[in-house]
Amino acid sequence: MIHRWELAALALLAAGAVPAQAQTDTFPTHAVRIVLPFAAGGPTDIVARVIGNGLTELWKQQVVVDNRTGAGGNIGAELVAKAPGDGYTLLVSTPSLAVAPAVYKKLAFRPLEDFAPIAKLGVTPTLLIVAPQLGVDSVHALIARAKAAPGQLSFASPGPGTSLHLAAELFKRMAAVDILHVPYRGGAPALIDIMAGQPQMMFNPLVDTMGHLKTGKLKALAVSTRTRTPVMPELPTVSESGVPGYDFSLWYAVFAPAATPPALVARINRDVLQVLGQDAVKERFESVGIVIAGGSAADFAAEMRREVQAWTELATSIGLSLD
Repeated sequence: MIHRWELAALALLAAGAVPAQAQTDTFPTHAVRIVLPFAAGGPTDIVARVIGNGLTELWKQQVVVDNRTGAGGNIGAELVAKAPGDGYTLLVSTPSLAVAPAVYKKLAFRPLEDFAPIAKLGVTPTLLIVAPQLGVDSVHALIARAKAAPGQLSFASPGPGTSLHLAAELFKRMAAVDILHVPYRGGAPALIDIMAGQPQMMFNPLVDTMGHLKTGKLKALAVSTRTRTPVMPELPTVSESGVPGYDFSLWYAVFAPAATPPALVARINRDVLQVLGQDAVKERFESVGIVIAGGSAADFAAEMRREVQAWTELATSIGLSLD
């Protein structure tokens, strides 16, 4: 027998579900903002704007990209973490979001608790590049040189605690080599110095490196992903070149505040995947060396948990901690 109070409770649940479902069905009714925690003009900015344009066409509502730079991406991320979970404020970010809790002592947000991962958009392979003056032609030769002169070689990064910094630290640990870290304020000045021969190496996104490879000012030894990239299929992976199991990729993904209803997360995921499936989007991504990703929100959420754990373990093992 169903009691009156049970019927009343069921009625209340049903009444509450209707507005939530209606919100999902009618979303969006006005402009949507994609917060990008990095400067305009880079690969992440290109990704955000391509996705934003595609969603604008699909939703018939304006999707605006809002660049909020600073603190390695943490300022923009904090803004989205504190936004209402209504789908109208989204975040496009990179592995910096997974790295942040591993390296920063104080964060105004928690990547796993304060965000709802929506979809992985694409992946840019990073290359292990060296100065041509170094005179090494393979990862094996680089490792041999580093082991012969511990602490004499150096690697550049766009800044301490960045994902590319940790990519190099992961390489150091797995290859058991001692290479000095030289942090810069961004990747561009680091590349200039590497081309001059000091520092000697760096992990850098393929899209930012291709032009310099063609002119011979930089040399690529390997790609960082577990499998070879279709953009440069002749280039071996770090894993097959002397550091078995090495795997790092610079991904781009979209997130919502954690309070966003699961039905709305699923709706946005479906629409984002529809945009990713468009030929024009695929061509634009491929033109800057980005491989389309896609997949479910649940799969990407699981990947985020694994990444946060892995980077935390690495940062702890090397004593990396930033204010």
